Amino acid sequence: MHSPRPRPTELEARLERAKTDFARLCRAGLKIDMTRGKPSPAQLDLSNAMLTLPGNGDFYQADGGDTRNYFGSMQGLPEARALFARVMGASLERILIGNNSSLALMHDYIVYALLKGVPGGWAPWGAEGPITFLCPVPGYDRHFAICEEYGIQMVAVPLTGSGPDMDVVERLVLEPSVRGMWCVPKYSNPTGETYSDEVIQRIASMSTGAADFRVFWDNAYGVHHLTEHRSEIANLLHLSQQAGHPDRPLVFASTSKITFGGGGLGLLAASEANIAWFVARSSKRTIGPDKLNQLRHVRFLRDHNGIEGLMAQHRKLLAPKFKAVEAAFARRLQGTNFARWSKPLGGYFVSVDVHNGCAMRVVELAKQAGILLVPAGQTFPYRRDPNDSNLRIAPSFPEVEQVAAAAEGIAICIDYAVAERLSADGKI
Repeated sequence: MHSPRPRPTELEARLERAKTDFARLCRAGLKIDMTRGKPSPAQLDLSNAMLTLPGNGDFYQADGGDTRNYFGSMQGLPEARALFARVMGASLERILIGNNSSLALMHDYIVYALLKGVPGGWAPWGAEGPITFLCPVPGYDRHFAICEEYGIQMVAVPLTGSGPDMDVVERLVLEPSVRGMWCVPKYSNPTGETYSDEVIQRIASMSTGAADFRVFWDNAYGVHHLTEHRSEIANLLHLSQQAGHPDRPLVFASTSKITFGGGGLGLLAASEANIAWFVARSSKRTIGPDKLNQLRHVRFLRDHNGIEGLMAQHRKLLAPKFKAVEAAFARRLQGTNFARWSKPLGGYFVSVDVHNGCAMRVVELAKQAGILLVPAGQTFPYRRDPNDSNLRIAPSFPEVEQVAAAAEGIAICIDYAVAERLSADGKI
């Protein structure tokens, strides 16, 4: 007689179910790209009226200047700066408008700092030996790529749910080689968290070893709400000035996820000394930004209410996609210790932390199933996640039905990868 077959453990049964579901997923023939937080075609269509603006004959700015020609301030049209003054939390004199990418403004500021030094500094950053930036993690991979490109050392700082761990930050910034810190303070990429007033006050007022320390304040999602609730943050420019550090903050934003990613405006707000310094450096690089595009945005958006009205339309398109991700993850993973995920109130991403050592395996499995995710580790400096646990999910671009299918597939891949890992570790 044969001995009775042992009953499978709960984990063994879960692994077998995940394998079966994964095989079915692979047979579905999905081809869904969830790698980048891009606006969908439907979102871009919201701004199609801009394609006919400013219109034949409508090319004069408010003071009569001809925007088709060389002229005017390197800071951009006054009416364009006024349009974004509330978004940037600054007066017109402290705002500069560039071309479509705020990332280009960040890049140029760093390059100019390396070559020329900055207001309040002793020498060009590049002449003073290795320099370091603090990098709250998980964070934005393109920030880290700039540092890596120019040999800037990066030190990871953990996020707490309300911003970076300020006890760690305040200790590290006492080192004179630390010249900057990256921050995405509102609906952060990818965690979705918003910095608390206390954290922002501490960033504004903390003592630093370098007199020319800069905070690269990338407020990319300042008006990108996913619910009726509008998270607000303290004004770092004002707080830094009150604390005696007016040159510390560099506030960046863009219209890349408001109007057109390929034809938006990059925005910088900073102290008057920083703005004058940046204008002096960039005037050797360009005669000026695209003033016609600035006028186009003024005509289309009109005022801050126009910006908020357009973003409400974006929210209607985006919110169902984030709800689809939450629903799929909850169905498959709620109540397990396999993963935890963010439930953002704004921004463009869902951050997922899976069981340690499983993120790369999840990305590999998802690719086999036709679901493309950003490589594991991409949200950390040097693309090295020490725990191999973080995944960044970008639901914005595909149709909502595709997002739902992809999210279900990702949940299956997480289930499979973690159960497989625990089984291999002998935790059955």
